[in-house]
Amino acid sequence: MTDDTREFHFFFGLRVQNEPFHILHYLCLESCRQVNRPHKIHLHLRHRPYGIWWDRIVPHLQIHIVEDAPLAFDTAKYADSAEGRNIAASGFSYAHEADFLRLQILLKHGGVYADMDTLFVRPYPDRFYAHEFLIGEEAAIVGNNGVLRPSLCNAVIFSRPQARFAREWLRRMGEVFDGTWNRHSCDEAARVWSDEPLSATVAPTAAFYPFAATPIGIASLFVQNATLPRGVYSMHLWAHLWWQEKRIDFTLFHAGLLTDDYVRTADTTYAKLARRFLDDSFDDAS
Repeated sequence: MTDDTREFHFFFGLRVQNEPFHILHYLCLESCRQVNRPHKIHLHLRHRPYGIWWDRIVPHLQIHIVEDAPLAFDTAKYADSAEGRNIAASGFSYAHEADFLRLQILLKHGGVYADMDTLFVRPYPDRFYAHEFLIGEEAAIVGNNGVLRPSLCNAVIFSRPQARFAREWLRRMGEVFDGTWNRHSCDEAARVWSDEPLSATVAPTAAFYPFAATPIGIASLFVQNATLPRGVYSMHLWAHLWWQEKRIDFTLFHAGLLTDDYVRTADTTYAKLARRFLDDSFDDAS
């Protein structure tokens, strides 16, 4: 990847925005801006956000309107399983649409993709940008046979235009998408890596995913003040597991508790790392 492609891509607002832009999403973009100092930050959206945090960050963004859904994204597949039906009923299909769109954008333009529930901690090193395709390994998951198997999380991706891994992954995603959460995304990425190991560089788990998508991991982020492992550059926050107040299977923490005051004062891993990206003169936010 040349220096000219040190541009970051994010997706947001693929569904109608009924609530103001959240401080967590502001801190994602602002931490990216301050920590990595990219040439451009591209935000791809369908429905424009609003609110004080949006007004604060939008001058630093390049806005792109997403019009059509990707052709390979077949929403009829949600009816084929209980998991798929639950995803559709919960309104999470936008996340799957973004799975396809991020690879399309990276294949065309190159750059770095990151999910909006990311906090950037340390600048990504030059060596990450030098690879044709780089993705991070997350904690292994249990397969249908009860055996742990590797998983490559698509929440952070470095790619050159027309990268071989991205082309093959996107092609196969359309074939295997079945409406479940990650069969087409993290699961299929690991399968592509197994088949074509030289087409991608895989960063260690600590680089992007130092805290796992588990109750202990979520507590380490938002309830406790945990020690960061060595080699952390950004933290994925697994927001879909705790965002809604009614979801309590992972944690009692929820988006309504993540306020300006929480970020400024809480003695937790996330708050202590995120508060440096807030301007102390901006005290009227909530």
